[in-house]
Amino acid sequence: RDGFHDKRESGGVFVHNVDGERIPLILRHRDVRAAARDWQTFSSDAPFRVPIPSEERVRSVRQIPIELDPPQHTAYRKLLEPWFLRPTKTDYLAALERLIATCLFEAVEKHEIEVMSEFALPLQSRALALLLGMPEEESERWIGWGNSMYREGDGGEKGAQLDAYVRSQIANARGDVGRHDFFAMLTNLQLDGRPLSEDELAGIANLVFAGGRDTVINAIAEIIAYFVNFPDDADRVIQDPGLINGAVEEFVRFISPLSFIGRVCPNGAEIEGISVEPDARVGLCWASANHDAEVFEEPHSFQMARKPNPHMGFGSGKHACLGAAHARAVLRVLVKQIAPLASSIRIIREDVAFEDFGETRRRLGFQELVLRFA
Repeated sequence: RDGFHDKRESGGVFVHNVDGERIPLILRHRDVRAAARDWQTFSSDAPFRVPIPSEERVRSVRQIPIELDPPQHTAYRKLLEPWFLRPTKTDYLAALERLIATCLFEAVEKHEIEVMSEFALPLQSRALALLLGMPEEESERWIGWGNSMYREGDGGEKGAQLDAYVRSQIANARGDVGRHDFFAMLTNLQLDGRPLSEDELAGIANLVFAGGRDTVINAIAEIIAYFVNFPDDADRVIQDPGLINGAVEEFVRFISPLSFIGRVCPNGAEIEGISVEPDARVGLCWASANHDAEVFEEPHSFQMARKPNPHMGFGSGKHACLGAAHARAVLRVLVKQIAPLASSIRIIREDVAFEDFGETRRRLGFQELVLRFA
């Protein structure tokens, strides 16, 4: 899982070539953490260029707030945070428990499933409908977009579909005073005494639907496979539910569902002897930082009770993941409910997915994971 080990130990930076662009990836935990907090040097105010590869060809709006720096980023985030903290509420968690229990019941009833397409993707989509306060039937459309919005199939076509969808939802929400969902909330937001523009609203919604999609799906599949392969750890969770929160944090560290994220250096930078030209990009490599032996004892082992666990699986600093509370809630409920089933599940077929970085690669989820329920 730690394809960056040798580069991190020898120099702390790995130059990755992406579509002809040489991007230095910062690898050490302390350096990634410092860069994530230094938004003046390593800026997110770069529409379409925060994701690696860039997304100019697949979307037409800046994703808000992730592609902004303070104070603009802070102002937008403050508007949105109350909605994204809903997963911490008791009634929300009860609804999420019921949703995931239903997904598991349906999986068991099928007897045999392909996890990525038949469980993880539908669960992520239905959980997103709950987060957005929208009818669960809407998730059927989102399931059709696949595991990744822009990196699977025709990203340009799917990007156009997403843009048309969110703009139609915004228009419908403006004309329906009876709506109380996420889009209704968006249309009522004001920043500095003014309503948000159509592109601002579309940029927020684009991030909600495209960002964090594949990361949650990969984490769901990896967690299920882990407990099937290590039933003793499933038994530990059953016997001591107090382990669940720590287990989820360790899964996020160990899996690191997002390998890295981009930053732009407006005035250039110097990283471990590598010069970065003005307006060029660097990558903050969460996956490498989360396996740094200077911070994590035995980083390549999974330890449910690991403490402390200062992982950066949800980013770090001002731009830490806005959807972290939602992702944590989904994964905690999943761990709680899958543990009692683990001993009755068999892996029939698996095809592990990898991310390639030229001379190195790292494991990230599955292309296919077929399970059979006893």
